[in-house]
Order: sequence, then structure tokens, then C-alpha cells
Amino acid sequence: MGTGNGDIELAGVTKSYDGETFAVDGINLKIPDGAYCCLLGPSGCGKSTILRMIAGHEDPTHGEILIGGEDVVGLDPVERRTAMMFQSYALFPHLSVRDNIAFALRVRGLSKAERNAKADAMIEKVHLTEFANRLPSQLSGGQQQRVALARAAITEPRVLLLDEPLSALDEHLRIKMRAELSRMQRDLGITFIHVTHTQMEAIALADMVVVMDQGKIRQSGPAREVYAEPKNRYVAEFIGGQNVISGKVSYINGTRATMAGATYSNIEIPLANGKRLEDGQSLDIAIRRDDIDLVRAGGDLPDGSTSVEGAITGVEYQGTFVKVMMEAAGEEEFVAYVPERRFFEESLSIGDRVLAIWQIDHAHLLA
Repeated sequence: MGTGNGDIELAGVTKSYDGETFAVDGINLKIPDGAYCCLLGPSGCGKSTILRMIAGHEDPTHGEILIGGEDVVGLDPVERRTAMMFQSYALFPHLSVRDNIAFALRVRGLSKAERNAKADAMIEKVHLTEFANRLPSQLSGGQQQRVALARAAITEPRVLLLDEPLSALDEHLRIKMRAELSRMQRDLGITFIHVTHTQMEAIALADMVVVMDQGKIRQSGPAREVYAEPKNRYVAEFIGGQNVISGKVSYINGTRATMAGATYSNIEIPLANGKRLEDGQSLDIAIRRDDIDLVRAGGDLPDGSTSVEGAITGVEYQGTFVKVMMEAAGEEEFVAYVPERRFFEESLSIGDRVLAIWQIDHAHLLA
């Protein structure tokens, strides 16, 4: 069903409501046609404002918004060929599934036979054929969401905009509906832009993740790149899954360096990708929580590894792994994700002093 020309470019886009503070501050972003893009960030970071500006519900204070190479600022949503699916779904309670989905076609003047034929084809695509004559109140939350998605998609937009579409669902259904959204995006072949504040939702769904903070983009790129190679401390901590340690360079030997902080010394760090460091330079490094092994303090370090020492402050069983929290390297919460069997073999407990060990080359230098 893909219509093409759903590539989006935001060029120098700002949005201010009072002329002094900016909800969106100088955004430059390109989203390819057919991509599944998640705008990710905390409440108030500007992600929903961007969505509304792309949709045509608001205009930017400055800058251009291009869809398919055309500047659409000032155009109505129908002229932009965008469609939005709202968090509340906004289904008509007195209309059947078929009539809800066909409503936009009715507004556009299609005959009843034409709009029902198109609606039935869309109903089949979202696997709701047996519910076509039911009212929204007779559907589950997940089924209602599929109706809302089908109603937005039936107008054959170039871009489908989703504003926190999973936030009203319980955890089990949210995970199930992530797969539904991903499948539908592939089937429809159009650009999806999905606003969320949930990190794992963005990582699970998106080809492209855009991490925002205070109206600015802090990092954008493929989901795995943003998760595994955060550019700065904000992204590393907001995305999660990483420990961040701050310190200063204390020694450089050519291929590696050593950093130290107020409560630790001699953490070895890699000098990779042409990065140049100087003695005394302040820096942050990130280490994935699942890259960390724990042994009791005083144990030996494997070749090519480095460590910090700390006391275990918390243990949370997660099924396939155990989340172990420590006070280490001056960080109040230094976390290791330890495989379940490995953790219980060591029989570690709150209060035990341990070495958190990782391979030197697995540390990632942050900007």
C-alpha cells in the first residue's frame, strides 16, 4: 500500500509560544521514506510539538518542514497527506468498527459501496474481520487500537503519526501491540513517526530513534547504535542499560589511558577511533550493564580487563538475569546485569564487597 514520497526533513525548525522560551529549538532532522521513527524523550522535551507541526495542527515559529521535498508549512493535514492516531483513539462510540474506519472516506464523499469495500479490505489487514459490526465498547483495548490505526491508514497517507499510542495499555498488551505496530508498518510501507517516553518501546520498534531533551536532539540514528554507542552522558543515562563513570585522565601510554576519580583510581580506557586525550582531561565513559562481571573483592582480573570495587546495595531478580546495584566509582547506582545461573553460583548478597569487571575495549568514551 506504500504511497512513496514520505521522506521528511525538518530544517531549522523552532517553536515558541511566548517569543522567549522554545518548545522546539533549532531542529534539523531527516527521516527516510518508509522508516519507522521514534521520537523519544521525557515529558516537555518537544517531541509531541514536532509531531503536531508535521501533522499540520501547529506551524513552526521558524524553519521549514518538507514532506516528499515539498514545504508543507501552512498546508492543512489533508493537503500534506498525513494522518494522526491519538493516544485516546477517539473512536465514535455509536459507530461500528466498519463505520469508524470508513468515516474519513464518508467525509470525502465516497459512495457507501466504495467506502465499505475499502474499509473491509483494511479490516482484513488488521485482523478484525469477525468484529466488523461491533461497537468500540465491545472490543478489547488492543482491538480498539487496531481500529484507530486502520481508520488513520485508510486515507492512504504518506506519513502516519502516532502520539503515545501504547501508553493506555497494560504491560502484556503493550508488548503484544508493539509487534502489531511493527507488522502493520511493514505491510503499509509508509513512514511512521511514533512519539514515546518509553525507552524499550523505541528500541524495540524503530529503525530510527531520535533522543530529545529540552527542545533539542541529543542523538539520532539506528536503534542499536543509539543504545550501544550513546554520544553523551544524557543519552547513555536516559536510554538506560549503561553505567556512566566520570573522571580525569591520569596516564596515557599510547594505546590506552588510565582515568581516576575522587573515590577510585586506575580504570583503564581504550584510545579508539582516533580520539585524542590529554593528561588531566575530564571525561565520561559508558559501560553496558550486561558487559560487567562480578567477583568478590580481592579476586584476580582476567587479561584485557579493568574494574571498580564497591559494595552491593540492592539485588533484583529479573528471571533470565539478576540486576545487582552497587555504590562504586563515585556513582550512587552502578549496575550489573548478571546471568541468573552465574549470580547464584557466586551466592552474592547485599553488603558484599565485589569487583565489577569489564573488558577494557568494551568501554565507550562519551563526548
